[in-house]
Amino acid sequence: MINTQNFTIERSSVELKKDDFVSDQMVKWCPGCGAHAILSSVANVFPKLGYKKENVMIVSGIGCSSRFPYYVNTYGIHGIHGRAAAISSGVKIANPHLSVWMTTGDGDSLAIGGNHFIHIIRRNIDINIILFNNQIYGLTKGQYSPTTPMGSITKTSPQGTIEHPFNVGELVLGAQGTFFARCPDGNPKLMTEIMFEAARHDGTSIVEILENCVIFADKTHDLITNKEYRDDRQIILRNGEPMIFGKNKDKGIILKGTQLEVVTIGENGITEDDLLVHDMYQQDPGIHLMLAKMAYPHYPVAMGVIRSANYPTYDDMVEEQITFGQQHSNIKCVDDLLNSGDTWEIK
Repeated sequence: MINTQNFTIERSSVELKKDDFVSDQMVKWCPGCGAHAILSSVANVFPKLGYKKENVMIVSGIGCSSRFPYYVNTYGIHGIHGRAAAISSGVKIANPHLSVWMTTGDGDSLAIGGNHFIHIIRRNIDINIILFNNQIYGLTKGQYSPTTPMGSITKTSPQGTIEHPFNVGELVLGAQGTFFARCPDGNPKLMTEIMFEAARHDGTSIVEILENCVIFADKTHDLITNKEYRDDRQIILRNGEPMIFGKNKDKGIILKGTQLEVVTIGENGITEDDLLVHDMYQQDPGIHLMLAKMAYPHYPVAMGVIRSANYPTYDDMVEEQITFGQQHSNIKCVDDLLNSGDTWEIK
């Protein structure tokens, strides 16, 4: 058994490998879609967790991302649009011994599913959510989504979208999120590390993947993911390490007053000792929120685990209430319930 919270998820008696989680179904994503890298990373993570395959559940809504349950050899539920969070919540509460993973997109969870999304985060149910953010509705052929950059020309914004997009990290932390991480789809090594940390976290974990849609939003994240300049426009955060980035590892982040500031090491007397050191376990979300909001061109975009704070989970507390009720309630059967409270005898 492996302790993840107050419960246990049964370990496999045999060593599982990546191939054990590869489905026999044909993967129908477009060639070049970033979802292929996400699928591969998940298949890398699951054997490392060591859980029995029948104790892993993948839930999805609707969209390109939501084909995921077919492509992993575990139990799965392909739900309806925007309702994956509700289904995932029910699954986890009904059986807290399951490792529950939810795959969703920026349209599925931030538009029609927005209400469910913020409340699963607020409740802190022990579920791992992978959010594919390609900044477009891909399955329905190119309409703008809640994360599409303002001014973008799409099928539903021929003169440019005039809506302010969500910053996913800001939304998650605003909903009292305890775990938020971000990664580009072109860095499968980092993606695998993040997903493993998400699985270890007791509570709702949100992993935002900056995914490329080669058909309807090609190179949408290119300003920060292009190989030529990504080192200067991304910062990979690692717990306990100073916030250093840049092609020459000569740039860093400091806290100046109440604002983050980009500095160059060696200029104006700045040394590595002056830089912020990342603490992803910090309870106060203040610095985490500032890191999640950093955006090019004023800042590098933060990648890696930004926040992993320890708070009580909804599913743990539900089970505690059930146990308490079983131990202290005078109602032990249906007859006790029917004869409890005010009763009348009719003659």
